[in-house]
Amino acid sequence: MTADAIVVGAGIVGAACAAELAARGLSVEVIEARGIGGGATAAGMGHIVVMNDSPAEFALARYSRKLWLALASDLRERDAFSRCGTLWIAEDDDELAAARAMQSAFAAGGVRAQLLDTAALREAEPSLSHAMQGGLLIDDDAIVYAPAAAQYLLTASPGAARIRVSTGCAVAAVDAGNAHAGVTLTNGERRTAAHVVVANGLAASNLIGEIPLEPKKGHLLITDRYPGTIRHQVLELGYIKSAHHARGTSVAFNAQPRPTGQVLIGSSRQFGTADARVEMNVLAAMLQRATRYLPRVGGLNAIRAWTGFRAATPDGLPVIGPARHPADRLWVAAGHEGLGVTTSPGTAKLLVAQMLGDAVQSSLPDAAAFSPRRFATAHADE
Repeated sequence: MTADAIVVGAGIVGAACAAELAARGLSVEVIEARGIGGGATAAGMGHIVVMNDSPAEFALARYSRKLWLALASDLRERDAFSRCGTLWIAEDDDELAAARAMQSAFAAGGVRAQLLDTAALREAEPSLSHAMQGGLLIDDDAIVYAPAAAQYLLTASPGAARIRVSTGCAVAAVDAGNAHAGVTLTNGERRTAAHVVVANGLAASNLIGEIPLEPKKGHLLITDRYPGTIRHQVLELGYIKSAHHARGTSVAFNAQPRPTGQVLIGSSRQFGTADARVEMNVLAAMLQRATRYLPRVGGLNAIRAWTGFRAATPDGLPVIGPARHPADRLWVAAGHEGLGVTTSPGTAKLLVAQMLGDAVQSSLPDAAAFSPRRFATAHADE
């Protein structure tokens, strides 16, 4: 066997899984079709945010953010970690009511959140439109440059000496048995290990057909350097509905202050397309939405726009655990949609605990909510 575990994919989720396995004393081989931190990891915003669309999502995001905050002191300057906080913007009374409900839910789960009235909102973010009515500030949310963080996890984290990374190697198939598991590369080469972890985002469904993944296309744009334009990651409260419930094409305001002084602006969601080209009509709608909240955006110089594809499951939760049966030694960590960066460390802890047969830990989220087998069960019940 080439290693104790093979991890397919060197994005942030695969990197986190490899780092956790190595920290537990296993030798790990990471196989990546492109380069470290590519794909959705490179295309995303790198926002570390607690979301509470469902109890399971809330538990995984809250646990993972705690792990990120503990890791922060070890990260390098190039990883661009910043605990800038998240500011959810309320435009009207209905959204203020949603902010109060969100604060209550967060408080019940031990997440610090403070309501801001109009005056406090203007003090926190002077560049926001004065038409906004208030907001909800989550101080402990953060940002990170995810491609660099993935590289850190694979090459500089504790235990990284036990990780070997092979880039430019595409996996054509995975297989499993009672004694070991393996992968077959597109060049026909076969590599085996005690365990195989499939963590290559959307492509995971090509290797494990039972995993239903759907691409959600998104656009992002970054400006030139305008230090101080915004201080927090700022989002409209309507983003939650757009992110998880809208079909077709939708846009919502989401902006991030980069440590470089640039402003990263999003976001959009589209179903039913695999076309990676920037679509000017979608980009224009996204920027028009942004000017509603940040009137100054229209006067900033944009230097680049791009797209990426989030891997989404039918119920909005990732798949984390044994692909079929634990004895098969084939595991999956995919389908994180827009929360892959946030939940990557928690995903790794949850997966490795199952793989190594750890006793149930009260600190870990409930693995059943993320079981890959839930879709097979749902299909059988129809």
